[in-house]
Amino acid sequence: MKNYSPSRNRLLLIYIVFLWSSFLFIQSIQAQNFSTIPHLKRQGTATQLIVHDKPFLMLGGELGNSSASDLEYMALIWPKLKAMHLNTILVPFYWEFIEPQEGKFDFTLVDSLIYSARKNDLKIVMLWFGSWKNSMSCYVPLWIKTDQQRFLRSRTKEGLAEEILTPFSDENRNVDARAFAALMKHIRTVDDINHTVVMVQVENEIGMIPDARDYCKEANKNFSEQAPIELMNHLQKNKEQLAPEIHEIWQKMNFKTSGTWEEVFGKSLQTDEIFMAWYFAKYTNYVVEAGKKEYPLPMYVNAALIRAGFKPGQYPSAGPLPHVMDIWKAAAPKIDIFAPDIYHGIFSEWCRKYDRSNNPLFIPEVSNSQSVTNAYYVFARHNAMGYSPFSIENVANPESNQFNKGYDILHQLTPLILEHQGRGSMAGFLLDSTGQTAQIKLGGYAFTVKHEYSWPYAVHGEGETPRFGGMIIMVAEDEFYIAGSGVVVTFQSSTDDGTIAGIASMDEGTFVNGKWITGRRLNGDEDHQGRHLYLPGKEYGIQKVKLYKYK
Repeated sequence: MKNYSPSRNRLLLIYIVFLWSSFLFIQSIQAQNFSTIPHLKRQGTATQLIVHDKPFLMLGGELGNSSASDLEYMALIWPKLKAMHLNTILVPFYWEFIEPQEGKFDFTLVDSLIYSARKNDLKIVMLWFGSWKNSMSCYVPLWIKTDQQRFLRSRTKEGLAEEILTPFSDENRNVDARAFAALMKHIRTVDDINHTVVMVQVENEIGMIPDARDYCKEANKNFSEQAPIELMNHLQKNKEQLAPEIHEIWQKMNFKTSGTWEEVFGKSLQTDEIFMAWYFAKYTNYVVEAGKKEYPLPMYVNAALIRAGFKPGQYPSAGPLPHVMDIWKAAAPKIDIFAPDIYHGIFSEWCRKYDRSNNPLFIPEVSNSQSVTNAYYVFARHNAMGYSPFSIENVANPESNQFNKGYDILHQLTPLILEHQGRGSMAGFLLDSTGQTAQIKLGGYAFTVKHEYSWPYAVHGEGETPRFGGMIIMVAEDEFYIAGSGVVVTFQSSTDDGTIAGIASMDEGTFVNGKWITGRRLNGDEDHQGRHLYLPGKEYGIQKVKLYKYK
């Protein structure tokens, strides 16, 4: 038996302690990196995206579907994005490029897009074009498309196969989840320090067309079975908070708590849509969960919205739309946000429907022909974390278009916006042909905001009434920043005791590195001799106004 000397024992102990300390240090560093990945955080009534431990406001633009598939094509686009003062781009990452052969992954395109965005000081919201893109399965790899025995498709009432993978196949779901998890693991490997990728969209505009539901053999079997206990428990628990559409459908069946889908909800297209929403959501939640296990970035699912008068199946039925969002919430708790792609209807109304206490607002797609004034409105009125026109690279004149001008002002205002989101000290407004006046109260003052065309001295354009608007930020009891385009603002006391609100001073200016730089004092013709504040419609600007009261 060997005897160890005390000195040798001490050296061994010191060595063990050193190894253990090194291990703990490495674990601590890894934990710090993990804890600082982009995530969501509440501030008052707002939910903000946190990047590098600071709130981040996405002044975004989404690329056209095909642009990111060609690196030479993208090389021409990066300068345009910078010229328009974007700080974030929404970029498709295509399953067919990433897994061209089953189990063999190629991240060459992914890495190039991430490194190029990083070089251009742009953040990425990654769009996972996996099982579904605009309802269809056009971006799945060819080895899936050609193996119809293993990878099942949705079918019409007539039994015809569709270009849509069915959500009733575990095999479909599992290969999607495996590929997405591999992608998220790779992104963490190449980006867990720089955090170029800040958020992820999982799938794209999920929905059933031309029927309201899938009629494949597996779908029909599930439809004839009992509605899931998990769903029924959720509906009973949240009965008084359900969307009116779900509540009304269920009420007609006397709030039945068990039975087949049609026994619980009745026989209708709406029941078909509820049924599909549950299974689309369960499938997507599985994919999201697999990705988050590798790298838990904030993840959202977007919705193609309903055109007026359309029935389920005429629009992409069963996506995360307002009237079935309760179903998605119950089936997909791992999804952080449900987001609207707004191309039609009343913009402000869609924002209201998606801005809920349990669903923060993010606008991943909007027509690039709509006014960038929308962004002012959603950031201030709905505490939105981002705004993103579609096909942004195809907007003409990037050095002088509305995004260049409007985003420049929003970029200056970003620190102030982020500071005031969720605190009740900020308001947004939109004015167009549907409503040309807004009434706002902040602090002890009431603001009447009118469309520029309501003022006879303003220059009126021809044709349709343009959309104008902006935001008001209260920074002190009597001090406000008002930013936007095409508005005339008058001021009143919020009390009814005869007090009058007057303009103490009004200055135009800019923010440079977060500091306000005063320009012209506007206490004359520019404020109509103390009557109002005016932001012309041909440009975007910021004015700082100090008010006072008198009798």
